[in-house]
Parts: sequence; structure tokens; C-alpha cells
Amino acid sequence: MSLYAEIARLQAAGEAAALCTIVRAHGSTPRRAGSKMLVYPDGHFSGTIGGGQMEHRVVQEALAALKDGQPRLLTYELTDPGRGDPGVCGGQLEVYVEPILPQATVVVYGAGHVGRAVVHLAKWLGMRVIAADDREGFTEAAPEADEHLTVAPAALAAALTITPQTYLVLTTRNVEVDLDALPPLLDSAAAYIGIIGSKRRWETARKQLMERGLPKEQLDRVVSPMGVEIHAETPEEIAVSIMGEIIARMRG
Repeated sequence: MSLYAEIARLQAAGEAAALCTIVRAHGSTPRRAGSKMLVYPDGHFSGTIGGGQMEHRVVQEALAALKDGQPRLLTYELTDPGRGDPGVCGGQLEVYVEPILPQATVVVYGAGHVGRAVVHLAKWLGMRVIAADDREGFTEAAPEADEHLTVAPAALAAALTITPQTYLVLTTRNVEVDLDALPPLLDSAAAYIGIIGSKRRWETARKQLMERGLPKEQLDRVVSPMGVEIHAETPEEIAVSIMGEIIARMRG
């Protein structure tokens, strides 16, 4: 399979990799401009840009790019290992590292009025959307979602593939649902975990979760009340507030 076919497969499957391309080669170098390599999140790779210490360094940079989502342009002199160069060929290389990340996915747990509005807006914004609820038939009211799940709160995390491009929006109906759903989610790779409700509601849930032994560092990941403060009142306005906060998180 060619690298381009593999990239298409990755995108269709919602998987990640980093494409590393030699964009400039001058002098004596192990590979020429245009040589490519794909690096996967577990560190294995396909293709080669020359092997050796230089390629090892590029793999490490590719793994970092997969974590922070940022491309980078790397420059290597291949002259003097004594000063830290990754080779002795005598040439110079520039390698462009481009993270290929899954499409951002918004998971909305709780398909009530606000949840349905969030599903609609997130889909309109071009994101992949999963609508989930523990009540049979509720997600059918959010037809725009790419996937519909009927799952108990405690089983939500196991029903999902959560990546650093996953944004979890809990538009739940009460604290009891939050207490069941949150613990498995807090240990996930999600970029965002937000819970609807008042500050007092989250303080109540947080206190009970700490009494159950959940560490403060994990609970600090939760955003609640979630959303940008725009004095929203209607479900649609609240959805704008929530998605505004998610977009801000996505853009860093």
C-alpha cells in the first residue's frame, strides 16, 4: 500500500499518524527531497527518510507533533557528530513533519433540549458528532449525529474511542448521572470534559467524587459550568456558548 493510500485509510478510520517529508536536501544526504515516512502514535513507522540517528530524531519529533497537533520544520546538518549532528554524510536536510489527526469528535451525553442543540451546532460546524443517552429512543431526536448510542452512564467511556481530538459534553439531567459517567472518562485522553449546570451543582458532584477517592488532578480537568459567558438562556444560545468554548480549546 502506498503512503497516500495509507493516509486515506487513516482518515477514513479516524486514526492518527505524522507524515515526515524531506523538503530540501543539499550535498551528500541518505535520501533526496520528496522522500517520505509515516510515523504512528505507538512509534512504529512505514517508509524511510534515510535511517540512522537523523531518522530516529525525526520519529521523536513526529511523536511530539501528534501530541501537540502542531507541524514543524526540522533542519539537520550531517557533518560532525561531535557537535551533535545526526550523521557524517556532509550534507544538510530539511524535514517537514505534518500531524494527520482524526476529525474532531464531539460526544454529547444527554439528548435533552440543550444536548440536541449542541449536536445540531457541532455538526453544522463540521465536526463528527456522537449523540448518547441512557434513555431508550432519546437520541433519535438528534438525527444530525453521525452515531447514536443508548448506553448507561458508567458504560459510556467503554462505548467510545476517546482520542486527544475528542470533546466530551455532558448535558445530563442530574448529579447522579454525572457521578456514574465521570470516573471512567477522567482517565481518558479527551481534550475537553464539560458538564452542564450551575457552579453549586458541580461543587456537589465534585465533593462526592473526592469522597469516592478520585484525585483532585483528574477532577480539575472538568469544565463546569461549561461554556463561554454570554448570558445564554435558550438551548440554542447555550449550545453557542458551549461550542464557543470548545472552539477556543481547539485553537489553543
